[in-house]
Amino acid sequence: MILLMGIAGSGKGTQGSLLAEKAGYNVISTGDLLRNYGSEEQHARMHRGVILDDAEVTALLDRALGELPDADKVILDGYPRRISQADWLLEQQKKGKFKLSQILHLVASPKSVKDRLHDRGRIDDHDEAIEERFREYDRATLPILTHLANAGVPVNQIDAERPVEAVHNDIVGLLKD
Repeated sequence: MILLMGIAGSGKGTQGSLLAEKAGYNVISTGDLLRNYGSEEQHARMHRGVILDDAEVTALLDRALGELPDADKVILDGYPRRISQADWLLEQQKKGKFKLSQILHLVASPKSVKDRLHDRGRIDDHDEAIEERFREYDRATLPILTHLANAGVPVNQIDAERPVEAVHNDIVGLLKD
C-alpha cells in the first residue's frame, strides 16, 4: 500500500490516476469512499458540509479494502487525515492485512499550488479556501508524515512542481526500488 500525500493542488489525483493506469494499482480517495460506500444519510450530511468522523471514514475504507483482491496494490489519496487514522493503518499492517510500503509526499510551493488551483477553476478554489487548506496541511498532514516515518514507513519527498510526466517517472522509479 502506498500513501499519496501532499497539499491540494500538488497533483495527487493526477499521479494516482497515472499509477492506476500504468502500474495496475487501485486508487482509493476519500471522496471515492464516500461516494461509493457511504449511506444516504452520510451523503446528505456531506452535502451540508459536515465532515464525517474518523470512525465512519475508517469503516468505509475497511469495507473498500476488503473488496479488493490485493490491498498491497492500493494507493490511498486523502487518507489518513488524522493521527488516529494513521494509527489504524499501522494497526492493520501489524495484523498482516497489508504492508505500508511507502509514502509519496508530493511537495509544491504555496505559489505554484495557488496557481494550479486557480487554473482548475473549481468554485471552492478561492484564496480564502486555499489558505485554509495550507493551514490544515501544516496542522494535520505534516505531523502524520512525521508520525508514520517514526513508525518505520519510508517517506519519499517528490518535487511536484515539475511537469506531470517527470513526477510520474520519479514515482515509477521509486516503485521499482
